[in-house]
Amino acid sequence: MTFSIHGLAVARGIAIGRAVLAAASRMEVVHYFIEPEQVEAELARMRRARDAVTLELQRLQADMPQDAPQELAALLDVHILLLQDEVLISGVRQWVTERLYNAEWALTTQLEIIGRQFDEMEDDYLRERKADLEQVVERILRHMRGAHGGGPARLAAAAGAGSATPLVLVAYDLSPADMLQFKQSLFTGFVTGIGGKTSHTAIVARSMDIPAVVGARGVSQLVRQDDWIIIDGDAGVVIVDPSPMVLDEYRFRQRQIALERERLQRLRHTPSVTLDGQHVELLANIEQPQDAAAALAVGAVGVGLFRTEFLFMDRGGRLPGEEAQYQAYREAVEGMQGLPVIIRTVDVGADKPLDKGHRDSSLNPALGLRAIRWSLSDPGMFRTQLRAILRAAAHGQVRMMFPMLAHLAEIRQALAQVQLARAELDARGACYGPVQLGAMIEVPAAALMVRQFLAHFDFLSIGTNDLIQYALAIDRADEAVASLYDPLHPAVLRLVADVIAAGAQAGKPVCVCGEMAGDAEMTRLLLGLGLRSFSMHPAQLLSVKQEVLRADTRKLAAWTQEVLAADEPALLIAAASP
Repeated sequence: MTFSIHGLAVARGIAIGRAVLAAASRMEVVHYFIEPEQVEAELARMRRARDAVTLELQRLQADMPQDAPQELAALLDVHILLLQDEVLISGVRQWVTERLYNAEWALTTQLEIIGRQFDEMEDDYLRERKADLEQVVERILRHMRGAHGGGPARLAAAAGAGSATPLVLVAYDLSPADMLQFKQSLFTGFVTGIGGKTSHTAIVARSMDIPAVVGARGVSQLVRQDDWIIIDGDAGVVIVDPSPMVLDEYRFRQRQIALERERLQRLRHTPSVTLDGQHVELLANIEQPQDAAAALAVGAVGVGLFRTEFLFMDRGGRLPGEEAQYQAYREAVEGMQGLPVIIRTVDVGADKPLDKGHRDSSLNPALGLRAIRWSLSDPGMFRTQLRAILRAAAHGQVRMMFPMLAHLAEIRQALAQVQLARAELDARGACYGPVQLGAMIEVPAAALMVRQFLAHFDFLSIGTNDLIQYALAIDRADEAVASLYDPLHPAVLRLVADVIAAGAQAGKPVCVCGEMAGDAEMTRLLLGLGLRSFSMHPAQLLSVKQEVLRADTRKLAAWTQEVLAADEPALLIAAASP
């Protein structure tokens, strides 16, 4: 009987094949008390398992194929760092020595405590790192149980991968190590029961261009081994046991998508110019310096958003020093081979597990001490990052951008810190380069006072994800109100339109770097609003370029004004084809 399961569409495309079920990732552990004289032996048992997992991941990194996505290496690095996480290790030691828990019990107890801290984070990307920690702990538990091994490659072999039948992986969750084996297996797509749009499985799936749906709750229980299933990575739907007619329809779509992707690759070196001659800048968002390679591979003309948070997270409370940050920023700048790189100063909140007394105890961290507020609350830490960015600017085109500014006082303080950072570098005779300064427009207050912002900055970038959240009072982390998150809400569109218009009037560039920029269905609307600079995940760039090449901004302008004036813009966009 045909039925469908809905999840999140995270990697586009269609995958059709026989289901291969991976066991649920949660492992049951035994709970018992040990005798005091067993404490050292119990701790040693956990250390051996942890060391074995570290070696296992390091071997995977060493054997990684040259064409493996950079995201995989970065995520394996994160898992190796998590294995050494002091909060995890010291917590386990405490449960074993003070409560006399057995090692497995101590490990899962500490995981529960750290997991709650992740749950409180308002940043989607960082919150989903909880899944990485769970996978690291699970791997340790497997070693303690002597049941390590497995993964997609083994599953594929067990499922008869030698046959010509395509296979689709169904799992509760997938670790980065599993994803690495995924590339070497015959799986054509995957679906997981948990995960979000910024989970590591979603990130890697997009980078590998594999159709995927995540967050399809109950999929592991509803799908049976060897069921024929279709993964619709565009719609976020999994169709189980499809009828011959449905199967034929999706096979036709699959062929069409394959042809479309081949065609898009030919656009890599095509200048991004509209039919009426408007040059449009297509930039890439990156999280790691190594991501520069993926940006260049799709023809990005620069980095529009380097999220530096990744350098700060999961370090057991130890913030990265100036030299470590400088090396990371320099690697990104040199990786872009002379193209511009916009580095955003750290965008974390006080709820992040960074220790040093920065934890936010407020009920709603999204409105608390986060982003620039957090940086300004610790000028020493802030200037460490500013000095590192300024030093990296000696190696190429660097622009510096500040997140979540809302007050003129914050602008003045941020700019003053840049001046102080320069003075500190001068005092020690350090080399640094020129930087343009920019601000993110991501709260309504900033959008409404955009002209004051333009008086202080060289460029602006609209962070649509947060702007929508704050304009509509929608906590993106709250599933109960997630359906109200609407990029096409008239108020949101007017804010975006006003910022773009103000930038054009002042002769200063405005970019959009939120999810809106990478959504090809929004490209014409943004062009019609006057936007000429987009920054997005590299995997989205060519489909957006295609829309740019087909667009005529002279015709779009009038249509866009109708959309702006509409009570329900979404209906007009869906119905009209300008």
